[in-house]
Amino acid sequence: MKIDLTGRTAIVTGSTKGIGRAIAKGLAEAGATVVVTGRRQAEVDAVVAAIGRGARGHAADLGTAAGCAALVAAEPAVDILVNNAGIFPMGDVLELDDAHWEMMFQVNVMSAVRLTRAWLPGMLSRGWGRAIFLSSESGLNIPVDMVPYGVTKTALLAVSRGFAKRAAGTGVTVNAVLPGPTISDGFEAFFTKEIAEGRKPAELGVEFVKAHRPSSIIQRAATVEEVANLVVYTASPQASATTGAALRVDGGVVDSIA
Repeated sequence: MKIDLTGRTAIVTGSTKGIGRAIAKGLAEAGATVVVTGRRQAEVDAVVAAIGRGARGHAADLGTAAGCAALVAAEPAVDILVNNAGIFPMGDVLELDDAHWEMMFQVNVMSAVRLTRAWLPGMLSRGWGRAIFLSSESGLNIPVDMVPYGVTKTALLAVSRGFAKRAAGTGVTVNAVLPGPTISDGFEAFFTKEIAEGRKPAELGVEFVKAHRPSSIIQRAATVEEVANLVVYTASPQASATTGAALRVDGGVVDSIA
């Protein structure tokens, strides 16, 4: 199978690091013109330069309506939207205040809603498009130390299914992708001390999965490239019969046959 996205414009939100950056790179390697986004222009510019292939980028705070509007104004036509922007702070659910919940919802859910609402009509009018929401296995297995995060990832499953139904019969697909534990920048930030002592991220990933996600079938953390591969396929013409789906790349963490 050869995935060819030549002539398609793809926006990946939150793509200066981790899974988002790997997705942006994968889409560019498949021929898409990639638009990188992040909060800091210097980081955006560095990733654009690293990706090459005509990539461009914009700095915007997508946790606000104004930030989303600015990005849409800068990029009025999009063929592939990957809603990857998200934050995952930890905390005791009994101690998290309304402001924390509101922040999580605005960044993780409303950014995706606003951008999909803005760009989906153009996809519908052209008869082709892909909207992909990065959910998480945590949307099915709510982590006790990240309840608001889990709630937002559950919300994205409903949101993506709803948009998919709205695009029924048009040639536009809308799907959610659910990563499990993944060795990303965020993952490594949790193990700064251990990595500084010479421990390998892959080794730490195995230990984390066995301790905290024992239902994993692969018994290790995924790489960002493994997650990106599924996203690139979902964005491809070959995935034209896949829509309204929750596609897991969780290593089998979710103990379900469905």
